Amino acid sequence: MISFCTLFDSYYLDKGLALYNSLEKVSDDFTLYIFCFDDKSYEVLTDMYLKHAEIIHHSAFETEALLEKKAERSKAEYCWTCTSVVIEYVLDKYNVDSCTYLDSDLYFYSDPQQLFDEICSADADVTIVEHRFKDNEYGRKLEERNGKYCVQFNYFRNNENARKVLTWWKDKCYEWCYDIPDPARMGDQKYLNTWTRDFDKVHELQHLGGGVAPWNLEQYTLKKSENNNIILETSDENKFPLVFYHFQNIRYMPGRKVNIKSQTKNKKLKYEIYIPYLMEIEKIREMLISKYNMSYEVRGIVRSSNPVVGFLQKHFAAFKVQSFSDIINLDKLDRYL
Repeated sequence: MISFCTLFDSYYLDKGLALYNSLEKVSDDFTLYIFCFDDKSYEVLTDMYLKHAEIIHHSAFETEALLEKKAERSKAEYCWTCTSVVIEYVLDKYNVDSCTYLDSDLYFYSDPQQLFDEICSADADVTIVEHRFKDNEYGRKLEERNGKYCVQFNYFRNNENARKVLTWWKDKCYEWCYDIPDPARMGDQKYLNTWTRDFDKVHELQHLGGGVAPWNLEQYTLKKSENNNIILETSDENKFPLVFYHFQNIRYMPGRKVNIKSQTKNKKLKYEIYIPYLMEIEKIREMLISKYNMSYEVRGIVRSSNPVVGFLQKHFAAFKVQSFSDIINLDKLDRYL
């Protein structure tokens, strides 16, 4: 049994349900512990009776110390602060052998067991995933700002060594966890930079299919796509199955348009990955609107507590277009395939 955990509120409920659905399609041996950050998401998910999910209300784990952080940090910063907390909660309360944190905007295309086979072979207590930014000046700047590793798929075995790493991470995030570039810190993420040096049995995931995302997608080409199985290829002809994709930074726009921000101009590649995902999100949204009276009106993104970063996010980041083929008409999704 694979134990995953994730966290989100009702605003990310559509993405969280897509994540759950994707896991059900590729695995029948998992539990997804879902931490609901508002009452609406908890009410909806509890009513849905998801077979492979455990639904947890935020009040179950929020301590006075956490609530103090909640009052002084932005919504995103508070979620980052809680990443290590929810992993620890699952390990403590459910006494599972391991717990792997997943960002709620991930989507699985093939069985994650292949990733855990690698983790087992490496005899790892902790596993982290590189961003795999492109090896150029721009990629190095991205890594300098965001860190070498991405908090998206983070494995912790339930043992003393892994707990040592997890506790250190939690303490650091309690101390400082902001959306502010800093030489040694950025949210909960840059803390991971030193783990392979400072702790034992920390493994860097080698399977390229775990961690494909907008920031590295342009490095790959589409080799094959059949029955939702996507095979990608590197420039040196290394072929690998896409295990999960990180749909980070999708921005909905007025007029039933969405900016997918894929960071690649390869239409065939981006559409094979993004269009089926957008179709599923649309179906989920229709269900949530009709059955649970939810609303998905276009709204501003949650801004950073840093006033300069917040201004740029509000006025430029949401709809910045790098490729016109990234603008998708949600009413005509079929025509892109």
